[in-house]
Amino acid sequence: MTGLPVPVRGVSVRVVMQTGCGPYAYIVVDFEPPGPDGGSEFLHTVPDDRLPHAFLPAVRDGIREGLGGVAAVALLTDGGFHEVDSRDSGYRLAGRYAGLAALAAAGLGEPPEDRGRQIRVNWPGRPRPKRAPGA
Repeated sequence: MTGLPVPVRGVSVRVVMQTGCGPYAYIVVDFEPPGPDGGSEFLHTVPDDRLPHAFLPAVRDGIREGLGGVAAVALLTDGGFHEVDSRDSGYRLAGRYAGLAALAAAGLGEPPEDRGRQIRVNWPGRPRPKRAPGA
C-alpha cells in the first residue's frame, strides 16, 4: 500500500441533492501522510452538535473508498448536517469525494468529476472552473 506523499489540508465537500429529501452532507477534512507504521487513521475534532457522531462511520468508509488503498491520516475538522435531509449515504459520498480530492491535490489521481450544484468539492490547488462563453 502506498501512502499519501504530502499533506493536503482544507478539503471541503458539500452534498446537496435537490430531488426528494436529500441527502445533505458537509465535511472539511485535512489529510496527512501516514505515520511510521504506514497505516491509515481516521480522527475527528468536530463536536456532536456540528455533525452527529452517528455519521462518522459513513464519512470514514467514504474516505477509505475515495483513497482507494492509499494510506493517509484523515482528520475531520468541521461538518454540518440538516435534521431532515442528512443521512449516511450523503456522508459516504462526501467522504469518497474528499478522498478523491486529496489524491488529486497530491498528484496521485484525477480530480473528482464536477457535479455542479449537487456536489461541491474544493481543495488546495483546485483548478478554477472555466466559465461558459457569454456567462
